[in-house]
Amino acid sequence: MIRVAVAGAAGRMGRLIVKNVVEDEELELAQAFDLREVGRDAGEVAGVGKVGVPITHADEMEEKLNADVLVDFTVAEGAVKNIRIASERGVKLVVGTTGFTEEHWSKIREFCKRVPAVISPNFSVGVNVFWKLVEFASKFLGDYDVEIVEIHHRFKKDAPSGTALKTAEIVKGVVGDRKLVFGREGVCPRGDEIGVFAVRGGDVVGEHTTFFIGFGERMELTHRAWSRQAFASGAIKAVKWISKIDKPGIYDMDHVLGFKSP
Repeated sequence: MIRVAVAGAAGRMGRLIVKNVVEDEELELAQAFDLREVGRDAGEVAGVGKVGVPITHADEMEEKLNADVLVDFTVAEGAVKNIRIASERGVKLVVGTTGFTEEHWSKIREFCKRVPAVISPNFSVGVNVFWKLVEFASKFLGDYDVEIVEIHHRFKKDAPSGTALKTAEIVKGVVGDRKLVFGREGVCPRGDEIGVFAVRGGDVVGEHTTFFIGFGERMELTHRAWSRQAFASGAIKAVKWISKIDKPGIYDMDHVLGFKSP
């Protein structure tokens, strides 16, 4: 059994991760951490009934973390702290938190010299295939105008989404470094750039479209998620995969899905 701890266990993704862990015969919910619902049974919070694992205050993770893998879907600042704690205690990581700054990444890269970690802005298998399609299209449509539009629920804190930013990086990796433009207003003729735009509203789980626009035609690649289960399923795959990896470092879903070797 793979013993799993969940950070942010009372959040939308955290509750779903708890549910998936509890229902998977290969996994055991070892611990749950959050700033909310402290003391309540994590299974009850997740809607799967009592599992005998109370939610522990996140501030106690430093002294109490004891698992094989820590799954973190929290916020950037808290996730950096959690990654440090896990690395110091030899606990492997699956991190789906987004919004990291370059300063955060500098710390994360140092922490992950001690433990293996799967870190991805999106754990959906479909999104990771979407990225491969964007990469393929960029090889043939590199002289087209590229625009990226993402839509998420009104409660999402960071913008643009990590998925949109990674999509832009994939395009840049193929066609060469282009300026990213995050908004247009007034007189702003289009140049050699990639537009990245965020739309927020309602309960949209996640939608990403990459436009390749030429003269006389355009191609659109779109991924739509209508349930967070798409992200949770991928995260569970990552938990099982990272549990077998001993070499410290940062991995992504390309490794988990076999697109590239660890």
